Amino acid sequence: MKQRTEKRGQAVSMLFTMLLFLVFVMSALFTVLIGSRVYENINVRSDKNYTGNTAISYIANKVRQGDRADMVEVKEIEGTQVLEMKQTVGDSEYVTWIYWLDGSIRELFTDTKSGLGLSDGLEILECEGLSLSKEGQLLTIETLGEGGGSICVGYQDS
Repeated sequence: MKQRTEKRGQAVSMLFTMLLFLVFVMSALFTVLIGSRVYENINVRSDKNYTGNTAISYIANKVRQGDRADMVEVKEIEGTQVLEMKQTVGDSEYVTWIYWLDGSIRELFTDTKSGLGLSDGLEILECEGLSLSKEGQLLTIETLGEGGGSICVGYQDS
């Protein structure tokens, strides 16, 4: 009788140990799964913020670099809103166009007589959209979409 009770006690002890180990493994697995989902959400949010903030900073710094009287304009070319910054080098006049086309912000630096168009610009950064507006000496730059943002840049005017 005593032997049977000892075997039963060992079996219960072994079962309890296995259940405790199973609970530990399951809690470790759930912790890893929850942590990976949190990490993924942080990465997605960070990527969206990076796109919007980088695009705005890039354009604002370009405006600051090319800040000369009567040299910054917002135009519509081929149905696309374009930020145009002019500069004269020697006897030639050059323009820098910054605009949104086919899902990305693009830039084209060219001689005004080159004949290049919007499709010739270099892709700078993928973005969901770009809005530009000018009122007096204030240029408003806004990136569209989930990670979008906006900034107002003052510049020199005549």
